[in-house]
Amino acid sequence: MTRILDFKRRPAASGVTGSVVIFLHGYGADGADLLGLADPLAPNLPDTVFIAPDAPEKCMGNPMGFQWFPIPWIDGSSEEDSARGAALAEQDINAFIDQILEQEEIEPAQLIVVGFSQGTMMALRVLAKRDEPIAGIVAFSGRLLEPDTFADTVVSKPPVMLIHGDQDDVVPPGHFHEAGEALEAAGFETYGHIMQGTGHGIANDGLSVALSFIAQKLDLLADD
Repeated sequence: MTRILDFKRRPAASGVTGSVVIFLHGYGADGADLLGLADPLAPNLPDTVFIAPDAPEKCMGNPMGFQWFPIPWIDGSSEEDSARGAALAEQDINAFIDQILEQEEIEPAQLIVVGFSQGTMMALRVLAKRDEPIAGIVAFSGRLLEPDTFADTVVSKPPVMLIHGDQDDVVPPGHFHEAGEALEAAGFETYGHIMQGTGHGIANDGLSVALSFIAQKLDLLADD
């Protein structure tokens, strides 16, 4: 049984829904943590609704926040618990995406998913298995959960923008290269950007690259 995800929604600035961005937050955070990105993005995406769900479980490592799945080396959980949690969260996110597509009356081609850290891990895991590709995935500071078997699970191939800080000591930037290689090998349209001097976070240059990618994949760039 899937769990209902609480979420926050910021309507399109224009009042007309032409597309949706769903944010998937990191371990120990909540939806509001990423919904703030709508502030710099919305002026350039006036017809875009921004939606940010909370993960379904209270975070074992930070009870003030939420987690998509437990992380053994942080919270002392087992590898089995972590794998089970990720599988359950996959079902939850799939159901949530279906809910949003129906609620906002959009097609997958009008949807972008932006993940950060653990949210990126879930985005890459979930969206490649859906029947229809979405417009794109922006994957900040994350990794593929199972890079060696990833290609075997692929059903659809949305374009992916990988963005990572070169000073990230939470999810080391080696995972950026690992994910890029696995995605390209599986036939994904894959882009990458390294944020120089940035740790486990989102710098202005990374956000700018993300905005350009989102606008391009939603066909919102003005013609020259």
